[in-house]
Amino acid sequence: MQKIRIEPFKIIGISIRTTNENNQASTAIAKLWQRFISENIISKIPNKVDECIYSLYTDYESDHTRPYTTMLCCKVQSLENIPEGMEGKSFNGGNYIKTTAKGDLIQGLIVNHWSKIFEMDLDRNYKTDFEIYGEKAQNPPNVEVDFYVGVKNEKDG
Repeated sequence: MQKIRIEPFKIIGISIRTTNENNQASTAIAKLWQRFISENIISKIPNKVDECIYSLYTDYESDHTRPYTTMLCCKVQSLENIPEGMEGKSFNGGNYIKTTAKGDLIQGLIVNHWSKIFEMDLDRNYKTDFEIYGEKAQNPPNVEVDFYVGVKNEKDG
């Protein structure tokens, strides 16, 4: 686990509103991933910075126990051309705690890692959290995924 500063960035992708109550997020996010893959959304996103896929969590109603928005998206250079059916957002960046999960994607790696994060004593800001699926996430039985959890600045209080 390391503390890092993330610079502002822009993303374009697809999203859903969900909640962790009654395991709803696991089902809803799985369906969002199915749509992202089956409709080849990555190929339709213009001005991509790279081929990494971001699974981004934002617009928290309060904390991880309340509704929030999940986006599957890519980092882009600009928001000038947002395809129909997608949305674009700008993020301010900030202070993050970075952790990495390694293992089998099919065996609940992501959900299990978030469960560990929920138990950590972090001063979360509940603005934006995300995972990055890059080069090391191409082989589902043996992936490496970086998690970025937004934490409060000292001045935020």
